[in-house]
Formats: sequence, C-alpha cells, structure tokens
Amino acid sequence: MISESVDEAVRRARVAEAEAASWPQAGIDEAVAAVGWHCYREETARRLARLSQKETGLGDAEAMYALQRRRVLGILNDLHGVRTVGVVDEQPERGLVTLAKPLGVIAVASPATAPAPGIICNALPMLKTRNAVIFSPNPRAHRTAQATIEVMRAALAEVGVPPDLFQCLPVTGRDAGERLMAAADFVVAIGGSNTVRRAYRSGTPAIGAGVGNPTVVVDETADLDEALHHIHTGAGFNHGTSCSSESNVLVHRSVADAFRDGLARAGAYVCDAEETAALVATLWPDGRTLDRDLIGRPAADIAAAAGITAPDKVSVLVAHCADAGADSPLLREKIAPVLALAEYTDFDEAVRLVQLVSERCGIGHSCAVHTSRPDRVMRLAAAVTHCRVVVNQSTMTNTGGFSTGVPFTTTLSSGSWGGSSVSGNVTWRHFLNYTTISRPIPERIPDEARLFAPYWDRAAGRTGAEPKAA
Repeated sequence: MISESVDEAVRRARVAEAEAASWPQAGIDEAVAAVGWHCYREETARRLARLSQKETGLGDAEAMYALQRRRVLGILNDLHGVRTVGVVDEQPERGLVTLAKPLGVIAVASPATAPAPGIICNALPMLKTRNAVIFSPNPRAHRTAQATIEVMRAALAEVGVPPDLFQCLPVTGRDAGERLMAAADFVVAIGGSNTVRRAYRSGTPAIGAGVGNPTVVVDETADLDEALHHIHTGAGFNHGTSCSSESNVLVHRSVADAFRDGLARAGAYVCDAEETAALVATLWPDGRTLDRDLIGRPAADIAAAAGITAPDKVSVLVAHCADAGADSPLLREKIAPVLALAEYTDFDEAVRLVQLVSERCGIGHSCAVHTSRPDRVMRLAAAVTHCRVVVNQSTMTNTGGFSTGVPFTTTLSSGSWGGSSVSGNVTWRHFLNYTTISRPIPERIPDEARLFAPYWDRAAGRTGAEPKAA
C-alpha cells in the first residue's frame, strides 16, 4: 500500500512537472499569485489555523493565522519580479550566459508545528521555480496538510496549471516518508533531527533545517524596553513552538533585576528556584526527554501541570538559571513558552556561554544580542559558529521580516556546523538547476607577480633573494 501510494504520487508529479517546465515566466507568476492569494485570504487562513490547532493541539490559532498571512505576503514580496525561467544571468565580458531550470520532483517532510504556513511557504518558491512538490507531513498534522494542499491545488486548477504540482501523501509515517525521499529528485526536511538525518541518508540531494533554539544576550548598554518587548513577544509567540523563538537569555547583572521586573509587567511569570525545579521536572520527567503532551501548550497549562500558581493569562514562564554553563535540559530545546534567564558579568563570558549552549542544543542555528555597541556585535559574530546573529530585534526575524533584509523562509539551515548542506536561509535560489553557456573571449594571461606576490615578498625577506618567475 505504501509503495503503491508513493510511486503513484511521484508518477503524477513527474507528468505535471514536465508540463510546467515549458511554461513561460508570466504563466508561472500568475500561478504563484493565485496560490498566494487563496492562502492569504482571511477566511482560508483562519480556517486552516483553527484546524491546525484542533488537530495537533500545538500553538495558538490566532498566532498561526497571523503567521500564515505575514509569511505569504513576505514570500510573495521576495519572489516578485524574480526571473526563474530561461536566461537569468548574462556576463558579456566573461562570455557567460546562465539559464535556470527546475530540479524536478521535490519531497518535503513537514513538521506538526504551524503546518499550514510551513507547507505554503515551501510550495510558493518551489512553484516559482517550476518544480512539483510532494509533502510528507508529520502524522500529527496530516488532516491540516491535506486541507492546505487542497486549497493550493484549487488555485492551480483555476489558472489552468496541473494541480498535481502539489500533492500530499495519503499515507503517513516513516516508511512512506523514506520511500518518497528515495524516489524524488530533491528533498527538503523540516522538523526534528531524526527527520533531517533520514533525508541525508536517502541518497537523494537534500537540504535539512537546523536544530536549535536561540540564546540572546542583553548587555548593560541595551535599550531595555525594546529588548524586553522583542524577547517577551518572541518567547511567547504561538506558545513557543517556533525554533526561532527566544529560548534562553543572558542578561548583564547590572540590569538583570530591571529586566525581570519588566518581563513580569509585560505578562510573564518569573519563577523562583523552587518553581524552576518543579518546571524542569514536569517538562523533562526523565531529565532528558520533553513531555510531548506539554509542548506547544499555553504557559498557564504548563504552570498548572508543574504546580506553579501563575495568573491565568500568563504569556511566558521565566525560569531561573543559576549557572548557564551547566548542562541542564532547561537550556535545550523547549517548544514551549518558557524562557531560561541567567546573569553574566563580562561580555566575553556571555559570548562563551552562547557558544557552549548552542553546542548542546543545536549548533549553527541562531543567536541574538541587544546592545548599543557595534564592536560587541562583531565580537559575538566572529566568535560563534552560528548562521544568524540577530541584533536589537526578535530572533523571530531570522525567518524574514519587513524591517529586516533577511529573506522569508521556513527552512533555517545551519551549515556544516549543524550538519546541513546549506548555510543560512533556504529560498527559491536553492530550488533551481543552472545551465551555463560559455563563449570565447579575448585571452587574458594572469600576471605572475601579482598572484605570487604575498609569498615572493615573504620569501625574499627570509632568504634575501627574490624567487624568479617560472
């Protein structure tokens, strides 16, 4: 059953992709706009958000509605006016012309967190590049995935494009996902580390999302009100289900009390040491593994489960972290509106801790700093093995935003540091093959002295005699 379902989906996808491969840019752009509009519509976005929350039990329907609308708008803006058909680059002085062509059939393993926005915002750039896409959703979000893809298929049919460019596997589970990965031309894996590892083992070219949650530094020169707003909003958004949510914060000791007070005024609940211990024991019953029944739940529900008396409308639980250098589950992935807060005294110590925490919970992903000192930004960026360093913003902007130059994406790769084949945000550029035409140009012989000068100059200083050209 599984093999037949996967093989039939791939067959249909190849037929549709072969037709789309010959479409002109204008036709593809109309299809992208149609799919984007149908997914952006308020009624559709609200329906999918409610379905997602009901099916998965993760996140907040209103937050997912806002996320879908924002990301669709951002993706469409990034794709607007981009040429992905025919000649996409010409360099007459080098005699080079580059043509763009689709990859073929792309398999996408999509997660249970915010499934509708994740599917849509992968589908749009893949459609823009004339690929067919088959989604293998997390079993926990299968109905939402099917409903989302039906919306997109209807939009394609409306403008005369083969609906089979978008498909959802009718069967779920690891076996179906692995068979699809092996049969496709390219794989995009979003979700847990196991999903990403399976993608790279499939034998098919793959891109995997990085694993990890951001750690944020707040130094004594930061605009504290601004930092509080960004960190509180990001940590609680959609009940902390995004890998981009602020997860840990290191605050300079001189402003730590004011920072805690500000979080409490904003609606967070600041746990003492005893309450933090109860929270850790509740979220990680065995000391290592998250309780899957509590992830993506409202902060009030998690507090109640831990026996913590917090206001019903609490937005974030702030956990007391006495030692950010210790290997505690509190500093690892949370998938919950929980923010670990630790203090530091020296900025270089904070930089060391950012790197140390990431090595335990997901190296290569993202970190952030709130400061008024540009030199500290560069010190942090130069020292850490992260693909993204966010400055004076919420780390949620690492997936794109209208007040940042970062492109919109749902796939945050972590480079070789995090076991990814790509370093940075995955966009439409990663979904194209390129054919390069090269024509003869006037011969240009390199100047040996210019190329070898760095070595020749030092060699002459050591021996007193300048090396001679070959």
